[in-house]
Amino acid sequence: MIRSVIAGIGKYVPENVVTNQDLTRYMETSDEWIQERTGIRERRYAHRTEETTTTMGVKAAEIAIERAGITPQDIDFIVFATLSPDYYFPGCGVLVQRAMKMKEIGALDVRNQCSGFVYAISVADQFIRSGMYKNVLVIGSEKHSFGLDFSTRGRAISVIFGDGAGAVVLQPSTDENRGLLSTHLHSDGESAEILAMYNPGTHANHWMEQKLADFDDAEIGEMFMSHEMIDKAQNYPFMDGPSVFKKAVVKFPEVIMEALNKNNYKPSDLTMLIPHQANLRIAQFVQQKLGLRDDQVYNNIQKYGNTTAASVPIALCEAWEAGKINKGDLVCLAAFGSGFTWASALLRW
Repeated sequence: MIRSVIAGIGKYVPENVVTNQDLTRYMETSDEWIQERTGIRERRYAHRTEETTTTMGVKAAEIAIERAGITPQDIDFIVFATLSPDYYFPGCGVLVQRAMKMKEIGALDVRNQCSGFVYAISVADQFIRSGMYKNVLVIGSEKHSFGLDFSTRGRAISVIFGDGAGAVVLQPSTDENRGLLSTHLHSDGESAEILAMYNPGTHANHWMEQKLADFDDAEIGEMFMSHEMIDKAQNYPFMDGPSVFKKAVVKFPEVIMEALNKNNYKPSDLTMLIPHQANLRIAQFVQQKLGLRDDQVYNNIQKYGNTTAASVPIALCEAWEAGKINKGDLVCLAAFGSGFTWASALLRW
């Protein structure tokens, strides 16, 4: 049986550390208020012009590729997960291919927000298991800091998010004691607007019933992004925090148990759970519900904030670098986020 193994892993976080106290210069908030609600003490912000979602992804990928003992020319396929791409289009995958001077390989972009990396791992796993590719590069990278509302109006969201990237190289293995055991993907779009960034987007066209011929060029341009949207701060993310929390604390444990049950394990068998770093309170609730010890759950949201698609690979890499994950360990990756989407992956390191 062919299984996908993580042959190399890497992470990158910007040098610029932004503390909770730093944010008080821009909005009415406090270190105590932020820590009490999220557990976050600080986060990293990318350089405004010199660092992008792609460049951070490349830095994480370079480390993962080197640790896998291969070169960029050996990569067969790229799966790039992000909600903050460099451009509206094209996606970041092709920009990585260009930046790393890879062959003319395929590049796929995954838009599943906080669940993006786990979804991307599942996609890459199918290519490996089928025998189609031998070295698949999976990246989760985010640059949130360029698109947040740094005012008191936007503080409930802006204090949460940070920038960074993580990457892995998946390769095939016939070792029955290693590799991805299973992945589990879910969605429920019923409450899609509870956590979303509405603009820019084509939904803005829905209210216009007249034909395009009825509008002059200026008005047509405003169908995608208007001055009114900007004036009313409708181009920033929206989140109903309590509703997200209620859904997350149900679906997180469910999808973790789904992975464990599928492979005849129980929570006590886990060496490490790497949850998406959405909110420390959510992670603590999940830990308590599953009866896990502190040393079975890895959290680093305190240092980096919520880096959405990048949070799982950053945390996984950091836990491995710290010696908390070793060969043969049972590891579960789990995420929940906008959509709503949620996912898990169980692997033997």
